[in-house]
Amino acid sequence: MEEEFVYDPNIKNILEQKELKWIFVGGKGGVGKTSVSCSLAMQLAQIHSSVLLISTDPAHNIADSFEQQFTRTPTQVKGVDNLMAMEVDSAPPEESIEEIFADPENEQQNFMKNVMKDVVGNLPGLDELIALVNIFKIVDQHQFDVVVFDTAPTGHTLRLLSIPRSIDKVLRQLIQMKSWVGGLVNAMSGSLGVNATVNMDMMDELLPVIERLNKELKDPDITTFVCVCIPEFLSLYETERLIQKLTALDIDTHNVVVNQVVYPDKTECGTISCGLCASRAKMQTKYLEQIADLYEDFHVIKMPQMAVEVKGRSVLKRFGEFLVSPPDMTTKSVHDLVKDL
Repeated sequence: MEEEFVYDPNIKNILEQKELKWIFVGGKGGVGKTSVSCSLAMQLAQIHSSVLLISTDPAHNIADSFEQQFTRTPTQVKGVDNLMAMEVDSAPPEESIEEIFADPENEQQNFMKNVMKDVVGNLPGLDELIALVNIFKIVDQHQFDVVVFDTAPTGHTLRLLSIPRSIDKVLRQLIQMKSWVGGLVNAMSGSLGVNATVNMDMMDELLPVIERLNKELKDPDITTFVCVCIPEFLSLYETERLIQKLTALDIDTHNVVVNQVVYPDKTECGTISCGLCASRAKMQTKYLEQIADLYEDFHVIKMPQMAVEVKGRSVLKRFGEFLVSPPDMTTKSVHDLVKDL
């Protein structure tokens, strides 16, 4: 009889995957994605020579978590060896779009160039694609071992991850048409007495990057997605939708972090001291049971509701330790979790 595999309730499986390059952390807004991604990055920095944490959420929070400012370039996280962080937006700098076009040296107004820029620049997903390409360039330049993404809420993140696949077909068609398009632009610009040159070779350069993106996103040895939720209906519903979509995109996901689980403190006589905590714990029990049924073949990590804000290096470090070895809340008070910080 084949022995049943046991999925440990921790993230050790991620730490043990030495070839893992891209780790996305995502879920519904407000469930603690940033706390998990920052803490996970700190844990990874203990076993890798260089780790990069990237916030792709338009409402960046990693600066608040680490209590220092970050920009669009990798910045050393104070007090954490081997860890750098940066904030990026899905919409790239204007100069990234401009690279697709060759500007005339005389800086003259170029009607056809602007028309083609509007057409190509407004392709659905091009901004997200260029953002991903820029991230790849930065990672290759600095030779980071592993990258952790603190992602935007579910809808935005799914769009970001689906862009390489969807734009691949469009780009291939444009490349096939490039000789015709180039000739058309030259003819039209000549008839209008203006100078417009479209750098179609840029599209040839983008294609292998997109192919690499598609290949690595689908490789479970290189990419994985950590889903974060809380034990409530809306969060659980969105997590299930997220996992189904990730499966459809062939993106590996086998870790679910259930955050903000309430473990009521008890008095010496064994009764729960707080009625509100008891009520929320009872409500959460129903959803925790559903999570156990839905994700029996996942590593499900239950993180307790902390008695302090999860911000600052010391608390993030402790939170990360709980991801690796969750505390036994049947023998420990919530307040005991942070008593020595």
